[in-house]
Amino acid sequence: MKKSLPILTVLIFFFNNKVFSQYTEIINSNRPGTSQSAFSVGSNVIQLETGVFLLNQEHELLENKANGVGLDFMVRYGLILEELELQINGVYQNDKFTDMRSTLENEYNRSNFKKFKIGAKYLVYDPYKNKDDRPNLYSYWANNKFDWNSLIPAVSVYAGINIDGKNNPFTASGIEGVSPSFMIATQNNFKNNFVLITNLILERIGSDQNDFEYIVTLTHAFNQKWVSFIETHGISSDFYADNMLKFGGAYLSNEDLQFDGSLVFNFKNTPKIFYINFGGSYRFDLHKDKE
Repeated sequence: MKKSLPILTVLIFFFNNKVFSQYTEIINSNRPGTSQSAFSVGSNVIQLETGVFLLNQEHELLENKANGVGLDFMVRYGLILEELELQINGVYQNDKFTDMRSTLENEYNRSNFKKFKIGAKYLVYDPYKNKDDRPNLYSYWANNKFDWNSLIPAVSVYAGINIDGKNNPFTASGIEGVSPSFMIATQNNFKNNFVLITNLILERIGSDQNDFEYIVTLTHAFNQKWVSFIETHGISSDFYADNMLKFGGAYLSNEDLQFDGSLVFNFKNTPKIFYINFGGSYRFDLHKDKE
């Protein structure tokens, strides 16, 4: 029998795994943010998270611009253990690139995977596993004071591989083949339906495009249907560096389906970027509680 969730858990159910256990009655999606929560989808759950984005990019110093569309996706599968999740995720982009350095502009089309990864995530610490979140019926103060224990996050680790093809216009020159990826993901569940997600990521370890990334996402559930988020995403490497701001929201259609939308922009002009993203998440729920 599948367990029911208390109402406070339901209010923070579906965005970035805002729950106090692995499997939940309601879908737990990482979308529409870029970060990953510390929690998995739960054993025997297959989940597809995907979106289409429109992009506008202009580089003032190099005098070029790009306009196009793309697809991002993630397939998540809870394998055997509640704490273990297998993943396949990627970003495919198709755009028109314009070189404006001469009087006669040079245009050509580009298309390839900006990212394609296979890996696994494992929850190593869950401070909410045996926590009693029932309200205190005798004390208003006890129910509303700040919970210092909420500063202790759930923690998971991710290990995987990047797969890059030859002559990719979206990666550094000479980047091809397989390279490692590693991530630490933390999650804090606060009162009033706020959740904080932090990711520290190393991409293409040992290659000429060894990226360090950080992602910090704050989400808030207004009710049982609507959630908003704001996110900062930093990238640092010899090939590319940026700091992006993202915000948007998600809507729960039913217990297995959600829709979302978001905007992304940065604060520089080398290049200046703007994205509009619309997507959704759906899960195939084959989970069975242990007897």
